[in-house]
Amino acid sequence: MKNSKIALLGFVLFLNPLFSWADDYPINKNIDIKHYSFELVLSDETDEIVGKAKITALFKKAGERTLRLDLVNQSPVNQGKGMLIEKVLIGNQPVIYSHKNNEVIINLPKPSTENEEVTLTVVYRGIPADGLRIGATKYGDRSFFNENWPNRARHWLPTVDHPSDKATSEFIVKAPSHYKVISNGLLQEESDLGNAVKLTHWKQSVPVSSWLFVLGVADFAVKYVDTFDGKSIESWVYSKNRETGFYDFDEPTKKVLEFYSNYVGQFAYEKLANIQSASVGGGMETSSAIFYGENLINGKRDERLRNVVIHELAHQWFGNAVTETTWDDAWLSEGITTYFTLMFIQNEYGEEEFQQGLAKAKKAVLELTQKMPDFSIISPRSPENEPVTSGLTYQKGAWFVHMLRDLMGEVAFKSGIRTYYAKFYNANATTDDFRNAMEAASGKDLKRFFNQWLYQPINPNIEGVWEFNSEGKKLQVTLNQIQEGGIIFELPIEIGYYEMGSSDLKVLKTTMSEKQKVVLFNVETVPEKVVIDPRNVLLNYSKLIAK
Repeated sequence: MKNSKIALLGFVLFLNPLFSWADDYPINKNIDIKHYSFELVLSDETDEIVGKAKITALFKKAGERTLRLDLVNQSPVNQGKGMLIEKVLIGNQPVIYSHKNNEVIINLPKPSTENEEVTLTVVYRGIPADGLRIGATKYGDRSFFNENWPNRARHWLPTVDHPSDKATSEFIVKAPSHYKVISNGLLQEESDLGNAVKLTHWKQSVPVSSWLFVLGVADFAVKYVDTFDGKSIESWVYSKNRETGFYDFDEPTKKVLEFYSNYVGQFAYEKLANIQSASVGGGMETSSAIFYGENLINGKRDERLRNVVIHELAHQWFGNAVTETTWDDAWLSEGITTYFTLMFIQNEYGEEEFQQGLAKAKKAVLELTQKMPDFSIISPRSPENEPVTSGLTYQKGAWFVHMLRDLMGEVAFKSGIRTYYAKFYNANATTDDFRNAMEAASGKDLKRFFNQWLYQPINPNIEGVWEFNSEGKKLQVTLNQIQEGGIIFELPIEIGYYEMGSSDLKVLKTTMSEKQKVVLFNVETVPEKVVIDPRNVLLNYSKLIAK
């Protein structure tokens, strides 16, 4: 679980079509990386890694002369850490390349032909400055754990380090034989090579973005917990807390996999491993093999760990299988996942816990908005320049999905989610793609709804007064939008009231797309209490008082 340069958008926002952001990563859409094979040698004597990356690239168009990869240089800025390339080969032939400014430009021997696949090999070594954490676990034992999000794979792996490029992968790791090695996909080989060295080979046949590649090397205890849809559910924890770790991870993984598979669509990956790790504080949703902060594993199976597990499992659908095309749309991963975490809680643990989660999220949004008044959910952001998420990406993104679900209705919402997931399964999507799917499912034009909540930082602030006319049996409610910035929201507004001596809530509905609105409702008796948004389906500051 992760964290801005923001432009405040004025009233013109609602007069124009949806904005189209793009981060500034140098994407070459004519080249598609299809597969990475990483051969790595790890040692207890040094933090230097020795690597050989075999990369298969599809050149969609003729005439390409170079291939660009990300790989951090050795440099004084990194105290001499970073990667040094020894050679680059195509077939068995060395090719000319340059490696500077943390990028590798490889010259092809001849211009590409249309739809040509080329496999090249990068041989390199170095001590990672970031990306792969080499150091002690909380028990003092040496370990190797990566953390690639959002653009740190380049510190130890030559890749196209951007969410838009998805590829299959394999890790072939030679390490001291006292370690166990975990990675994406399925185990292909585990062999003793002699001299206290073991080779472990994992392969993932499902394409993912490079920030979802995973490698964990430690003194693990491993439990094969169960299966789901014929796929293994596993727990990988430090041997020194084997019993507590296994206990913590036994629940609720299978229930979560079943819920999201039934609601959203099929689980994409070949296994699901929950892994105790020294490289993250909360969780990291690396595909098929999820890292959890080592201190979360305490044998208490507490709510904090439970919710992180649910969240990271939801990411296997949102963020992993369907991935944002650029970091501008990071909410498609974090916001949707945060809300689907609450949806599982609602389904499994009840409405009260669901409402508590919504209340916490709303409180966080309103507080964070005060601290970051210019932060809009969607804005041009690149991890090379600034953080691509904040707490608002998670919590306001979740509240947006909550409001969308209520606006569409449960049947249409579920249909839209399933259509969106199926269409962009193991591919990339944008906010417009998500909106189009939800519009098709609901029959509603959602452009203004998306614009006002995602593309500008202001939240609605509603103040109102109510009075009851006993002769005409009318409840008059006067509502005012008083938020700053000249933004006027189009809002579905619910007014709840209780009759004298009754605990039964009655709900009245209206819409508001102006600065002030006066609305009259037919009400038989004088209300004892009148409130805005009694069902908790609108993100807003609000106050309603009797006149």
